[in-house]
Amino acid sequence: MTDYPHLFQPLDLGHVTLPNRVLMGSMHTGLEEVGDFDRVAAFYGARARGGVGLIVTGGMSPNREGGVLPGAAGLFKPEDIANHRKVTDRVHDEGGRIAMQILHAGRYAYSPECVAPSAVKSPISPFAPKELDEAGIEKQIADITTSAERAREAGYDGVEIMGSEGYFLNQFLVTHTNRRTDRWGGSYENRMRLPVEVVRRVRAAVGEDFILIYRLSMIDLVPNGSTWDEVVTLAKAIESAGASILNTGIGWHEARIPTIATSVPRRAFTWVTKKLMGEVAIPVITSNRINTPEVAESVLADGCADMVSMARPFLADPDFVGKAKAGRSETIAPCIACNQACLDHTFEMKVASCLVNPQAAHETELVYAPTDTPKKIAVVGAGPAGLSASLVAAERGHAVTLFDRASEIGGQLNMAKKVPGKEEFFGLIDWYRTMLGEHGVDVQLGVEADADVLSDFDHVIVATGVLPRDPGIPASGDVQVVSYVDILTGRAEAGDRVAIVGAGGIGFDVAEYLSHAGESPAENLELWKEEWGVSDPAEHRGGLEPDGASPTASPRQVTLLQRKAERPGKRLGKTTGWIHRASLMSKGVKMMGGAEYVRIDQDGLHIMTSDGPGVIACDTVVLCAGQEPERSLENALEGSGSTVHVIGGADVAAELDAKRAIDQGARLAAAL
Repeated sequence: MTDYPHLFQPLDLGHVTLPNRVLMGSMHTGLEEVGDFDRVAAFYGARARGGVGLIVTGGMSPNREGGVLPGAAGLFKPEDIANHRKVTDRVHDEGGRIAMQILHAGRYAYSPECVAPSAVKSPISPFAPKELDEAGIEKQIADITTSAERAREAGYDGVEIMGSEGYFLNQFLVTHTNRRTDRWGGSYENRMRLPVEVVRRVRAAVGEDFILIYRLSMIDLVPNGSTWDEVVTLAKAIESAGASILNTGIGWHEARIPTIATSVPRRAFTWVTKKLMGEVAIPVITSNRINTPEVAESVLADGCADMVSMARPFLADPDFVGKAKAGRSETIAPCIACNQACLDHTFEMKVASCLVNPQAAHETELVYAPTDTPKKIAVVGAGPAGLSASLVAAERGHAVTLFDRASEIGGQLNMAKKVPGKEEFFGLIDWYRTMLGEHGVDVQLGVEADADVLSDFDHVIVATGVLPRDPGIPASGDVQVVSYVDILTGRAEAGDRVAIVGAGGIGFDVAEYLSHAGESPAENLELWKEEWGVSDPAEHRGGLEPDGASPTASPRQVTLLQRKAERPGKRLGKTTGWIHRASLMSKGVKMMGGAEYVRIDQDGLHIMTSDGPGVIACDTVVLCAGQEPERSLENALEGSGSTVHVIGGADVAAELDAKRAIDQGARLAAAL
């Protein structure tokens, strides 16, 4: 008897039965563009071996003009089909099934060749699209159809046609991007003609015994988006045209509402998909911020969908499904929805991976092979770097002892979890605690590991982290001056007027922490919807509240400052920085760049800017002005006879970077 009866119920699609209700949703990893299809096969093969019911690849372009980026992968040449056959063969050998997503970017294509229903430039691309004529539209239909035929030839079990997130087919549906007056524009019947015709033509080309998923935008979250009646009308037409399954798309990429970041509540949009249940006879998939088997099971039990799509959780743990089925969900490495190594990498044109699991998309070059020569290894510091190194070293067969002077593991993750919108870090720390026990790591907490304690180890890994840097601002008077550590650990309570010195990631986290009171919106869906102005698309077009967002007021007056003469937050994550800035602005947090810190006295923080001297009246100054490596242990171990390695913040203290720390710890341990 499974703990998740709905999740592990088979799904009959007529010509094929899927073993469970879990879809690995599409993610653009960049692997296909690298050109090493053995590596692509290893990535998808690992997920198939883990038991997922159906995999959907990253978006494959049907033609040059439809590629998200120049050089985007597709099936254009005979060798492309042969390369993709490596992937499908591997997945099938592992007992899995895989569908190829066909993605035409339309005006989102980062290329001067981009095309669209109308010549309306996207706010997220520098290129104005060319408006397609009748022949141009026919070419796009034919190219998408040909792509589906080639996918079948390459051994895929189906295709997913991307019709959401503001991409090409979605652009035909709304008047903001479709200003045509011919048979492809005007009335909704005309505007939906293209996606319906694409599905009809693809079904005719691939036959009935082939999975055809259509990704439908259920809530656009942009002005002049689709009404709910239009969504239902399109869903029914797509079903009639031959789709096997409807998958859920949430929000256009240009929407100013977060949809998958860690600050978005779990299963935040399943209520939208539930509205479609019963309107169509084919299965409906729901998606976005479903990251545990418990959440997935509850979504299905609540009747929100027939199937759940999870994408990034399969970066974090390829064995997600197998572990859940075996009743070992506590050992599933959690996706914390940070975007740092997946989406941020994609937008930086790097291969995607995972902060929690550095092996993701690197399966062929980061291998945790069993060791032939077990060593005694001491790891000092139970922050992200030390935890990662300990687990990988122990998994490989080394005898690992983990020391930390604190009374709990996690290091600075324990501060991150206090920030509203970062509650997923609680689960990450719990997972590390579980896995330390699973792999037999000897955890010694409340222990100051000095040279004498460490003298009997073959290798000592110094992961002692960082110390807050004191910027040396002259201070007098009774204004409270504290570090971010004091605030986030609860050692100090900020006053009603706060100046934060330093606007990096930590400064933004502290500002978020101090500008919230009461329940976190990430834990309360209705509160979150109010904070961002999300409404029911049956009531308001596109699901946007006409009166806009209604955030709760900040309990404090907060000013966030930095020395760099640039927009605060510019260096935050590419896909999440805007969310942090928008959230703080909605709370009335003032942000200032180009500020030199002169002194602190009874009047507050005195600064000098290009406009001259000024003062930030405040009761509390919080120092978030960088960190310095804590390397005193390394110095003490000189000449000890042990091989010493320094990782994480103790190695490089450039902001708090859990992604780099975890990756560095894993790679060191893999090489020992």
